[in-house]
Amino acid sequence: HISSGTPEVNNYPFTTRGMTMGHIEVFWSDNDTVAQAVIPNLHRKTGALAEDVLLGKYAFSQLCQVMDSPGLLVRPEEERNEMEALTMAAMQHLPTAVMFVMDLSGAAGEKCSSVKDQLHLRREVRKRFPRRPWIDVVSKYDLGVVDGALEELEECIAETNDPPYILLSVHENLGVEELHSKVLKALGEVRLVLDAMAAVDIRTLRKDIT
Repeated sequence: HISSGTPEVNNYPFTTRGMTMGHIEVFWSDNDTVAQAVIPNLHRKTGALAEDVLLGKYAFSQLCQVMDSPGLLVRPEEERNEMEALTMAAMQHLPTAVMFVMDLSGAAGEKCSSVKDQLHLRREVRKRFPRRPWIDVVSKYDLGVVDGALEELEECIAETNDPPYILLSVHENLGVEELHSKVLKALGEVRLVLDAMAAVDIRTLRKDIT
């Protein structure tokens, strides 16, 4: 598990039919260094410090939300359904990192979510949100990959200068630790951006007051 969320998992495409929320607690060694992330203790009182922070093991911790959103289809913006619109709105309006998950095995079906469509969506969404911390994940790798799919994905990544994709298979425990590490890094990047934005807001407020 990446977070405390419990999304539906099944052997068919589009199992996510609504927004599933979870949490992950990120611990910082100092103001600039992420140390680790864990599934938080949900029984701890709201606002209470984590035990490891109280003991001085870490400087502070931060509770982050993780959202599993429904998949997108290749179609014009005005034809997307409410869940697709919500997914796009979350990326547009929230301070997010994006984990773009693809099934390149061909098992999702040509009509529903072909490999070609998934890679087209990857290009479209990344072009729309070029500054978001980004993680590409090739899921269900144990089922194989359609010929040429990884090469085309590498072309997409080269176009936007993003980090290498992660090959993920939960069944074979492949890529799980790497994914956890990249999520940790991405959440750290989001926090640093938010802190920078807050600093700008404070400076602007001071100028307005004076």
